Amino acid sequence: MVHAVLVDFSDVPSDCLRKWFYQAMGAISKHSLASRTQVFLVSSQKNPDVANTNTRSCLRQFTEEMAVPMRNLEVLVESSFAAILYSIKQKVDQENLSIIKAIVSAERKSTLELYIEQLFTRVYKFSFETLVIDGEGEIKLQLPAPSTEGRPLARQQADDIWRDIWMFVGQLEGVMGQIVILKSLLISDLFLHGFTTRTGGISYLPGMSSLNLFSSLKRRDPVAVVNENIQRLARSASFNTQAFYLAKVSHGNTIWTIGKTEPQNYDGIVTNQKGVTIAAPGADCIPLLFADPVQQACGAAHAGWKGTLAGVAMATVNTMVAEFGSSVKDVLVVMGPSVGPCCFTLHQEAAREFMAIDPQCVGEPSASRPHVDLRRATRTLLERGGILPENISDNSTGSRDTEVTLCTVCHPDLFFSYSRDGNNFGTQIGFISVRSHL
Repeated sequence: MVHAVLVDFSDVPSDCLRKWFYQAMGAISKHSLASRTQVFLVSSQKNPDVANTNTRSCLRQFTEEMAVPMRNLEVLVESSFAAILYSIKQKVDQENLSIIKAIVSAERKSTLELYIEQLFTRVYKFSFETLVIDGEGEIKLQLPAPSTEGRPLARQQADDIWRDIWMFVGQLEGVMGQIVILKSLLISDLFLHGFTTRTGGISYLPGMSSLNLFSSLKRRDPVAVVNENIQRLARSASFNTQAFYLAKVSHGNTIWTIGKTEPQNYDGIVTNQKGVTIAAPGADCIPLLFADPVQQACGAAHAGWKGTLAGVAMATVNTMVAEFGSSVKDVLVVMGPSVGPCCFTLHQEAAREFMAIDPQCVGEPSASRPHVDLRRATRTLLERGGILPENISDNSTGSRDTEVTLCTVCHPDLFFSYSRDGNNFGTQIGFISVRSHL
């Protein structure tokens, strides 16, 4: 069942618009369409004053002449094709739709695919049918469209597409106010660091609004939007996106040292290179930041319950010791916003593993799903590893800088939360770098 149909007229000569329209309508009629199927007639013209007006008028006239019986038909003609597709995305998102049929010319297929790659994710299932104009000016449908049918994009074409996308997302207004970055007093000005909140980005989907900083193939927030969010964060925090690395989480204890071969997945990153910003994601899991002011090295790690049990925190510290000559007693560790013991429960088997770390990590241990304190467990493991208690910032023991360790579930206005929002959740990060200059 097709949820939405997109018919692209962008490269159709004006004298062929009518034939193209009728062929497209014939192709659409062959599909099983739901009553709420949305049909979009679209065209991107570089002359917004003349060509766009004429094309829009023609398409609307054709629908009236044919008495198209589709209630959900819309004509979208803009100079920016990114703007057109983003408008379509917003409309299908409102109805939670995902199966989209695109009717395009063979020449435009590759163009549309690049736009889709950046403005949609694999949640959306696109299929293509192509129309071609033969030597006699007749328009025919090629069905199915061969995978090799799309014409390869020239470098200039690809550059124009990228420019259109960047310019479009760059002018979108932020949602939910300004970017807010939380900082810890424990980390000195030698380091640029912070923990993000959810405000100030352009993501509009409820669970991901607005500064979502991670694009997943399984969620609806696309690469272009997340990259723009990262750009806006970088401008606000003053770091270079060309030297920015976010941990590729595997919920284990693998740590990557910048400059060495990058593993396929890892939960922590360390570096002593100035101006290189490293980061760890979190949406209930703990984003951990590590700073060694003596050796001028830093680290970032993702600590969910599995990573905590795997010892990711001390694995990060030990990597800094091995790679940069850090002393355990010099390393500072700050825990960022994460789910608190008030809102986090685990099954009995996992809870018993936290009991073995420290019985105080588990509340009501006899319950079917006991409450678990990930921060206290992390603190306990760090102290056992030699980190000084006063060099750890969290809120499980009343230490200072508690403003950066709020419960993500309890503050929906400030943070994303998988536990609270379900599978379509956004992601905040903790980031840190050694400043290139003070």
